[in-house]
Amino acid sequence: MNNIRTSKKRDAMLALLRSTHCHPGADWVYHEMRTQYPGLSLGTVYRNLNHLCERGLIQRVGTVDGQERYDGVTAPHSHFICNRCGTILDLPEHSPGQDWLEAAGVQYGFRAEGCEFTVRGLCRDCLSSQPKAQT
Repeated sequence: MNNIRTSKKRDAMLALLRSTHCHPGADWVYHEMRTQYPGLSLGTVYRNLNHLCERGLIQRVGTVDGQERYDGVTAPHSHFICNRCGTILDLPEHSPGQDWLEAAGVQYGFRAEGCEFTVRGLCRDCLSSQPKAQT
């Protein structure tokens, strides 16, 4: 059996990620935690985020403005990422379901063990701030 060392910082990081819906990057996590853990380094944050991802306790959502973003919700769901402002939204009701995964596996000869579905475009706020086209 693999013994995984527990860490107060890692546990706090996991709790923080599970308590927010903002899909933060490592910088955000670092800034949120450094008052409680003054000796915390950004390198420690990155290592722990990778550790939590490898254990399936959080998931990577995608890269926005050059920084990987994370989600504390590991239940299958899709995401929308705005190409202009970087907003990330959960789309739980618009995720490919198990039936779709199994059908794709049968059709193409594989066994699906997971699926990540990300939609990219412009969010409502960015769309509303665009100048209207002249007709």
